[in-house]
Amino acid sequence: MNPSDNVRVISPDFLDRLTSQAVASPRQRQHYNLHATYDDPCQRFFNAVEPGSYLRPHRQALIPRSKLLVAVRGRFALLVFDDAGGIVQGVRFAAGELPGWAVAAEVPAGRWNTVLSLSPGAVLLEAKAGPFDPDAPREPAPWAPEEGGPDVAAYMAWLFDAAAKLPLG
Repeated sequence: MNPSDNVRVISPDFLDRLTSQAVASPRQRQHYNLHATYDDPCQRFFNAVEPGSYLRPHRQALIPRSKLLVAVRGRFALLVFDDAGGIVQGVRFAAGELPGWAVAAEVPAGRWNTVLSLSPGAVLLEAKAGPFDPDAPREPAPWAPEEGGPDVAAYMAWLFDAAAKLPLG
């Protein structure tokens, strides 16, 4: 039997290690690819994201593909923006059953979006169509501050305020 034919088991200990790596990272996040190569037709990975991590709003429009976000551990908010940076939609989602909270969200191709971690130790499972080209142009939102820029803290405060006001259910 080929080793790649074996069932891969993801344990709570694995998620703990991934979360520890995120906490230690200056970006406050750490991903782990489940796909074997960037050429795989389905790109899927875990992303441990701490509340202080800034994922600059972005979209997948040049190479259109939707993405599925599933809360494996913790709580998240997905925010969707118009072309001017106004929030047009949002959803709170969490692992387990929380009244009024979703457990996953799918972002259509071409929509500006970001994800916020609302709890320490939060882990996402993300899936989208492949292949992935690491050298392809990125599509960060031009109206959102660059990661590490002086306006990130104020922008994140605005995002978290908007996430707190999202309706449940």
